[in-house]
Amino acid sequence: MKIMKLITGLLLGLMAASCIQDEALNSEAAIDACTGDEVQLASINAEEKTVTIYISRATDLSSLKLDFLLPEGASIAPAQAVAGDKAPYYDFSASSARDFIVTSEDGEWKTTYSIILIETELPTTFHFDALKSANSTYDIFFEFQAATSDSAPYALEWASGNPGYKLTGMAQSASDYPTSIDRNGVSQSCVRLETKDTGSFGSMMRMPIAAGNIFIGTFDMSNALNDALKATQIGYPFLKIPVALKGYFKYTPGEVYKEGNNVVDKTDRFDIYAIFYETDEQVKFLDGSNRFVSDHLVKLARIPAEEAVATDSWKEFYIPFETVENRSVDTQKLAQGKYKLGIVFSSSIEGDLFNGAVGSTLYIDEVELIYE
Repeated sequence: MKIMKLITGLLLGLMAASCIQDEALNSEAAIDACTGDEVQLASINAEEKTVTIYISRATDLSSLKLDFLLPEGASIAPAQAVAGDKAPYYDFSASSARDFIVTSEDGEWKTTYSIILIETELPTTFHFDALKSANSTYDIFFEFQAATSDSAPYALEWASGNPGYKLTGMAQSASDYPTSIDRNGVSQSCVRLETKDTGSFGSMMRMPIAAGNIFIGTFDMSNALNDALKATQIGYPFLKIPVALKGYFKYTPGEVYKEGNNVVDKTDRFDIYAIFYETDEQVKFLDGSNRFVSDHLVKLARIPAEEAVATDSWKEFYIPFETVENRSVDTQKLAQGKYKLGIVFSSSIEGDLFNGAVGSTLYIDEVELIYE
């Protein structure tokens, strides 16, 4: 009997090992997406195997951060490495176009992509009509205006907290995410921002809600659960001095306001703000933890509480930029791209602290940045 049990155990072990060994490795070799601290927009042409990356002319090309989203198990490396390469930072100082090779998990397939850099300006009109991909899990908004004989192209991919919300498993479709498109805008489509429940995952992480948000900058997924405030990196280089921000909104607050898990007698309200700040070697960007208190902040535009009201119809807003503590703009540094601009919209003003009312919904459309 003991011998039979031993033989049976060995057979089961061999069968399990065989199943593991027979599981096919991934054979895909592609680039699905590309992001980075200075990547304002990345456009992938799967047929031509090109990735066109729009960056500010202020970007340091000797150390450009590129985070590639690849199929499971795949890897990527420059076709010809140069001394300045140290993944995920790559040296484009000698050429604005380089080839990269993607290798599938099983090692059987290799695909060469041309990575092409194009200098761009930050747009100053925002329509929220275009999405990057109709097949994406969640909506990703972008703005693009082609180059003319007088100007570079204008390109921007809006960032949001949608990638973090995906971890909750609460969304079954793109419209279930805190940030999504709505087809009933002032003109064509608009962005819909809704404060959502994060379910059991959010409760476990002490993040019970997720405010709908959209902003100019990047969302650092690697830091999303450890420090959500610092994961929100606000701003891209802007070569002009901002004067005011205007556009249209609609807003309905949720019914039950919570601070953490505690219900409080309070009505939720939304937030709209824009920051203009100076960068240097130590401060590359401002984030959710310091965007209002940093001594690098030069100008701030923020909607007053009395204007952030509930309304069923579209209401126009106009918010001037105010100088912070008499700080001035150095025109030489401005021309060098040393200043960054960030614009932020949120369905719950304290959503970054995970306070707010589930169901609070903010619609934003036809935004314009006025500058001198």
